[in-house]
Amino acid sequence: MVQTLDEDGGVDPWRRRARRPRRQMPLWQELPLLLVVAFCLAVLIRTFLLQAFFIPSGSMEDTLLVGDRVLVNKVVYDVRDPVRGEVVVFRGTDRWAPQVDEQPEPGFVGKLGRTVGDLVGVSRPGEKDFIKRVIALPGDRVKCCDAQGRVLVNGTPLDESSYVIRDSPLDIPPNPRECRSRRFEEVLVPPGQIFVMGDHRLVSQDARCQGPVPIDNVVGRAFAVVWPSSRWSTLSVPATFDDVADPPAVSTGAPPPVRPTPGGGVVPLAPFVAVLAVLARSGRWRPAGQRRLHP
Repeated sequence: MVQTLDEDGGVDPWRRRARRPRRQMPLWQELPLLLVVAFCLAVLIRTFLLQAFFIPSGSMEDTLLVGDRVLVNKVVYDVRDPVRGEVVVFRGTDRWAPQVDEQPEPGFVGKLGRTVGDLVGVSRPGEKDFIKRVIALPGDRVKCCDAQGRVLVNGTPLDESSYVIRDSPLDIPPNPRECRSRRFEEVLVPPGQIFVMGDHRLVSQDARCQGPVPIDNVVGRAFAVVWPSSRWSTLSVPATFDDVADPPAVSTGAPPPVRPTPGGGVVPLAPFVAVLAVLARSGRWRPAGQRRLHP
């Protein structure tokens, strides 16, 4: 090996310094730093990319059961609008979410606790998050029922047998303030809004009685059940929605909606994959928190 000598004939001190082994940070110093980095990355992922939501009620049975955790893509609707048949999480309007009793303003410690809890996925009282299936889009005409008791979208009956296991009864007269009846009058979905319904129509409180939902209120698309492990599955769009005719362009002033991909409509998640790769190498990855949904 050729060595570089200094003027005095010795080994170059810069070469001696370069050969010294790199000093590693002690574990007691490295672990808190990694935890802080992992927490910050989890918050960023939860805020901008993906978020886990907890299912608290049976309004989407048997597609989603009480206690399921679903993963929600929060960026897919930044590049396109919702599509019929997708399961979405959204913020309810005043008509959807009941008013909560005013509580005393918490002190600094209370506010800090709430903030940290929300960051890690623990919902605070008064959250207005709901999960339903998109049935109709802006400009669509939706009603129920035809002679066979099916929902019609733009005159096309939906075969919902693959996801609606318990439907509302036909013999109960429609009531615009209650969702107990299967039948409801034709609704022309307003521009910028969607008509959503739960898969368990017997208990679901949805657009039948609470009105359409603004697309701007949609948090993201639920595309997978991630917990419990025995129920791992994707939430794909039922084939019956492929046969629904789009409304005339004059009704919406917009081109036909973009069809989702067979894989669940997950838009590019390269930043998320990169973050997981970095954290996996450290061996200290912790998943982002969950958030609780209202019935």
